[in-house]
Amino acid sequence: LLLGVSGTSMEKNITLDSATRIELSCRLDNKYSHLKSLQVTWKKGNETIRHINKTENSWGIQLIILDNSKLGSFSCTLKGEEEISAMFHLQPKIEGKEKPIVSYEGDTAILICKSSGYTPIAWTWYMTNGSEQIAINDSLLADKYSINRMSANVTHLKILKLTKEDDGVYWCEAAFELGKSKGKLKLKVLSLMVPLKPFLAIVAEVVVLVTVVFLYEMYSKKKEKCA
Repeated sequence: LLLGVSGTSMEKNITLDSATRIELSCRLDNKYSHLKSLQVTWKKGNETIRHINKTENSWGIQLIILDNSKLGSFSCTLKGEEEISAMFHLQPKIEGKEKPIVSYEGDTAILICKSSGYTPIAWTWYMTNGSEQIAINDSLLADKYSINRMSANVTHLKILKLTKEDDGVYWCEAAFELGKSKGKLKLKVLSLMVPLKPFLAIVAEVVVLVTVVFLYEMYSKKKEKCA
């Protein structure tokens, strides 16, 4: 939705994870419908393309995305008394893990992100601290983190000597020529006591049972002696 602010360009990132048909549309806000004789231009990068869908105050293009060669930056520009534009960045989806990664205190956890199709220029890992995302620098914290780019499209974050403070949400960010895209991963760090709790509960039940049996035997013998 174009708000009619001259000289500014709105931007929208669109992430895709598979082949698809997509429509991009620029629609002028109704309060700017008085603008007349607008010349509308759609471009992919610097290449002009023809818009095929037009309704009142709305112009769109339809794309069939089969591979990463069809991805890129698409722009619509409206020229008249003023110039208004918008930019769409079509980029690949970054794949993390939907389910939390579970590990225990003192262990090592490995978080993995990969990009579908497009090859990132660079990867950056972040950890969440409240509402803030803090970039992880494995060079300064080599005893805690290790970041490896296993292949052009895959990155690993290794977290050493896990503590409860490492529990939380992590982000991997891939930088492309078109812009940036992020993947989200959750790490759950459990205490070593967690797997022992069922065992300790069983042991406690056995101890109680043995104690009851022992007291009953003592009571029975004492009663017989008194008799």
